[in-house]
Amino acid sequence: MAFAVNGSVRIYYETFGSPAYPPLLLVNGLGSQCINYRVEWCERFAAAGYFVIRYDNRDVGLSTKFADNPPDMVRIARQLAHGDSVEVPYRLSEMAADGLAVLDDLTISTAHVLGVSMGGMIVQTMAIEFPDRLRTMTSVMSTTGDPDVGQPTPEARRAIMAPPARDRNGYVDGQVARARIWGRPACFDEDRIAAYAAEAFDRCFAPDGTTRQMMAIMASGSRTAALGRVRVPTLVLHGDADTLVDPSGGRRTAEAIHGARFVLLKGMGHDYPPPYWDQVIDEVRAHTDQVVS
Repeated sequence: MAFAVNGSVRIYYETFGSPAYPPLLLVNGLGSQCINYRVEWCERFAAAGYFVIRYDNRDVGLSTKFADNPPDMVRIARQLAHGDSVEVPYRLSEMAADGLAVLDDLTISTAHVLGVSMGGMIVQTMAIEFPDRLRTMTSVMSTTGDPDVGQPTPEARRAIMAPPARDRNGYVDGQVARARIWGRPACFDEDRIAAYAAEAFDRCFAPDGTTRQMMAIMASGSRTAALGRVRVPTLVLHGDADTLVDPSGGRRTAEAIHGARFVLLKGMGHDYPPPYWDQVIDEVRAHTDQVVS
């Protein structure tokens, strides 16, 4: 088992493919573990010519948990609404630094980075704060932190804000129900989704960590102005059927970054089921081939 260290935080990671290939760092979304980037998909990326790295963000999976900091989203929301300063265990900046710590542990100076949902927010933050470490950035089904774009539908908002399950069956059922709300209907496979959820629960169940990650998103605010200074070659991917993060969030991201390319994926929701894997790989390959690897 491999761990990188960022201060007092230990970050679990895994690799696929040859270290001789250009590195591709995959960054997860809210509450999801590195296994959400399925082994089969990572192997396809490796076959396409990348040294693939997936890792658990802080507060999920096998990485460090912040259990001494009970989550309190109501307090954070109230303070932000009043324009007050907020205290949270960490922000997206610290989560971005975790990814760079993984690269450091592998003695990698620069890498292509791809982030999904909250992972897109993290790689955007990497591009803002650590531009010299990025060869390219790909932000997938994400947004800029602006309140006027990227918002969920009322149904999706209720689902994401619902109290977390506290047992295995409840967790699995909840994941299946959420996938029905914001996943691609044509790719909905209840057995596959339930199996993935059970695997995730058995590997690590840390619902409070998910809430603290949400607090980090809320406390980090808008990135739009800072993204205007980014010169990292950027690809923005978004599904046109996304009900959790409206595609306007992806469009705003691409509009904010000089030279960014925006691709709307027909029929894709807020998920990345196997039928889309090759399309995403092809888009990323075309994007990274434009720079010297």
